[in-house]
Amino acid sequence: MLKALRTHAKYFYVLFFIVILSFIFWGVGPLDENGGVQVVAEVGKYKITADDYWKTYDRAYRFYRDVYREKFDEEMEKEMNLKEKVLNTMINERILLAAAKDMGVTVTDEELQESIAREPFFLKNGVFDKEVYLNRLKLNRVTPELYENLKRQELTIDKIRNLIELTVDVSDVDVGVPKTSGNEQVVGMLSQAMLNEKRTKAVESYIEGLKKQIKIKMNKDVIS
Repeated sequence: MLKALRTHAKYFYVLFFIVILSFIFWGVGPLDENGGVQVVAEVGKYKITADDYWKTYDRAYRFYRDVYREKFDEEMEKEMNLKEKVLNTMINERILLAAAKDMGVTVTDEELQESIAREPFFLKNGVFDKEVYLNRLKLNRVTPELYENLKRQELTIDKIRNLIELTVDVSDVDVGVPKTSGNEQVVGMLSQAMLNEKRTKAVESYIEGLKKQIKIKMNKDVIS
């Protein structure tokens, strides 16, 4: 079973995108004073509510179930430590949001509108349609103002991740790729895989450093 998990380890990278999608329709916002809301974690001024968490976890669960089909059982879920991975990923994204704010990383109105106009959910005959856009949001009980704010947060996280990845030294990537195959396509794929791995590790290292500076509170009993 663990061998299968290592073989498909790349699928853990999709947790980032699953969490990003959760911003769009469930959001991430500053702490409030309202009572009665179960909070799983607090990352600086940001909170992760139990509702946020379980909706994101459900997306991740359904993704892996679709990937592994009948192999994805309770045992495999535990070996993946999926609950913990989802929570850690949600915390990491909020850390990046806090870092972006401190660094002054922003998304312009033009970048925001261009991104929304490319969303396949809002296209009609291949072109952005405002009526489709408004209807889609209405069906999800999301206002345009809220959606655009959350979309801006998504793009901000993408931007700071890209900035971190640009710090990776790519000069030694090709050196580590064996040339014995004689297949340029295979060599190119291996080089890209190594580069992606180095970029992922760079982001993870950056986040771990920030965790020592940002106040994080967790209440895992809420999701146990």
